[in-house]
Amino acid sequence: MPEVLAERLVSWASILDPQTERQARATAELPIVDGHVALMPDAHLGIGATIGSVIPTRSAVIPSAVGVDIGCGMAARRLDLGVEDLGREQPTAWVAAMRSAVPAGLGHWHRHPSEEAHAWFEAHPPPPTLNKVEQAMAQLGTLGSGNHFIELAVDAEGRVWILLHSGSRGGGNKLATMHIKVARRVCTFPLPDPELAWLEQGTPEFEAYLRDLRWSQRYARRNRELMLEATHSALRDVLERDVAATFEVNCHHNYTELERHGGQMLWITRKGAIRAGVGDWGLIPGAMGQRSYVVRGLGNSQAYESCAHGAGRAMSRRQARRTLAIEDFGPAMGETAWQRDEARQLLDEHPSAYKPLDVVMRDQADLVEVAYDLRAIANYKGTS
Repeated sequence: MPEVLAERLVSWASILDPQTERQARATAELPIVDGHVALMPDAHLGIGATIGSVIPTRSAVIPSAVGVDIGCGMAARRLDLGVEDLGREQPTAWVAAMRSAVPAGLGHWHRHPSEEAHAWFEAHPPPPTLNKVEQAMAQLGTLGSGNHFIELAVDAEGRVWILLHSGSRGGGNKLATMHIKVARRVCTFPLPDPELAWLEQGTPEFEAYLRDLRWSQRYARRNRELMLEATHSALRDVLERDVAATFEVNCHHNYTELERHGGQMLWITRKGAIRAGVGDWGLIPGAMGQRSYVVRGLGNSQAYESCAHGAGRAMSRRQARRTLAIEDFGPAMGETAWQRDEARQLLDEHPSAYKPLDVVMRDQADLVEVAYDLRAIANYKGTS
């Protein structure tokens, strides 16, 4: 059940450090916030606004609250494949095959834009503010780095799933960064943090941001669709046979939308949160190589029909690299196939750097119901 931390701050997080709470309070006190800020169970410190927060604003949007990875989110595909049909070495072979199937990591993307990228850009012309259009085209269908990942996972019935996490890549980042700078320039309100600068609806700056944001959200969704296809194809190659898809989910968790809540039209910014209206499908991953959940929303109005987007970090990347032991990484991954030879580069993604997912799920029992409980059997991530 939620806890009221302040007049305009409600939290579902049983694990919440004081610094994160202070940051969320600062956001909740902004004059453009209409209602309360809702902290999800995975809430942790972000840049400007808290990751794992839902921010309702009237006639204004905070670009930094949406973040620099506009449209970042999750996608999953259930396959007509039982885990018993996978050979012992095939998950490891799939990880190896992914290196060429889906470029991943800093500075890695397709050498040339694909036919699918050309077709998508023709149907969805980029905004005039986007530089390096050819690079954005080449990045469509690529993973990135950090906490972005692709996994093979198995549900309780033994069905194999593809699960992945990525967003709008460099193009979305550049557009977001540009509009964050614009907001800092035009917002004259005395702010506790310059990152909380907003753009007011009806201004040219707001309309330009909304145009670029919506394009980036569409790009992010298409990016995940293309990676699902490429990952599925790589698995077919490893199995040397076709495998059908039986179900699919694709959802954002860094975005803003104009929605009706409490009889009012508000901009709902979900910074590391998923829409969880009644029956909405969502994906909540844990740390790499661990458990994840496919959920359906319960439409909790106090949370603006939202839920957590993952386990949430318990340590910053720097803290994880400083305190976690490389020797503990392998045992934490168990039997999951992964890039063991790149463990040092992936240390900040060690499972111990994240909150326990079972606690996150317990905290949001009034926000979502679990449809599928997934266990990872193979994990692929980008490195620097």
